[in-house]
Amino acid sequence: MLHKALKPLLVAALMAGTAMAAAAQEYTLRATATSNTEDEDYDGLIVFKNYVENASNGAIKVELFVGTQLCATGEECLQGVSDGSIDVFISTSGGAAGLFPYIQVLDLPYLMSDDRVAEHVLSGDFVRGLRAMALEDSDDTIRLMTVGNTGGWRNYANTQRVVRSPADLAGLKLRTVPAELPQVLARALGAAPTPIPWPELFTSLQTGVVEGTANGITDIMNMKFPEAGLKYITLDGHSYMGAFWWMNNARFLGMPENLRRVVDDGFFHLQQATFASPKRKEIAAYQAFLAAGGNIYVPSPDEKEAFKAAAAPVFDWFKTNVPRGAEVFDALMAAVAEADAAIGTARTADLN
Repeated sequence: MLHKALKPLLVAALMAGTAMAAAAQEYTLRATATSNTEDEDYDGLIVFKNYVENASNGAIKVELFVGTQLCATGEECLQGVSDGSIDVFISTSGGAAGLFPYIQVLDLPYLMSDDRVAEHVLSGDFVRGLRAMALEDSDDTIRLMTVGNTGGWRNYANTQRVVRSPADLAGLKLRTVPAELPQVLARALGAAPTPIPWPELFTSLQTGVVEGTANGITDIMNMKFPEAGLKYITLDGHSYMGAFWWMNNARFLGMPENLRRVVDDGFFHLQQATFASPKRKEIAAYQAFLAAGGNIYVPSPDEKEAFKAAAAPVFDWFKTNVPRGAEVFDALMAAVAEADAAIGTARTADLN
């Protein structure tokens, strides 16, 4: 009798539990990075997925697609974000420059002195200003969520010689992305810009189609460029390798406020992970580069000033030729000045 009475209750409880489980997962976010699992982008995605799924108590599921499963190029992936077939995508500045050319402001050389300054700038209102511009230029479809890092700082590396000054770059066939800004910069420094797709760079270095590149050490070692003849790196740290994290705006705004907060916090944790990842990974990467017979040169402050002076015409070119370039350049300079002041105040307090 008791068994008969309990059976309907058990069935009802199971059905209720199933309904609750079904209701628990309310949103699925499809996130993609066209890199690999060794990259800082993947580190960020793992942190984002873990935080969002746990903090939402299972209401949000994050599906990761690493590589070219969903899209292959920045333009194609951003179109997916715009139309809602992709929820989250990470691009470099070059990967999104066709749609948002002004984000290349982070590619301008020698404007931020170190990680502490860059991280302060990218954690403040400067990024919110870029977000507003991107929303405006994408008809409110593509939202910039945060800017992290993807590989540390760009340094000049080549197969030919130690680079101590702009004169040492003269005539060097330097690989660039197809975007115009890095080509203008290469010419300003006397190099010969040669646009080469990333997957073709190893063979291009090996065959002499290009003789140099501007990349972070982790990318250089992940791609085994020393085996292609890359022997020399100059640690001029001329530009911060920003990682732009985009999200479909309607998808984000369609969530209730409590879950939007979870996603927003998730991107904060993602940003922190990508800030930290290159610092750790570059230790082993530099050791491996030296073990492979590589040469690392650290320019003096005066030598860095010589590079900056040679690159100065690029700033005017950017402000004149890039849509909204002057506006974004001025915003970055204001943010850098604020960061320098805040860090200086904090450092003085800590040292005394």
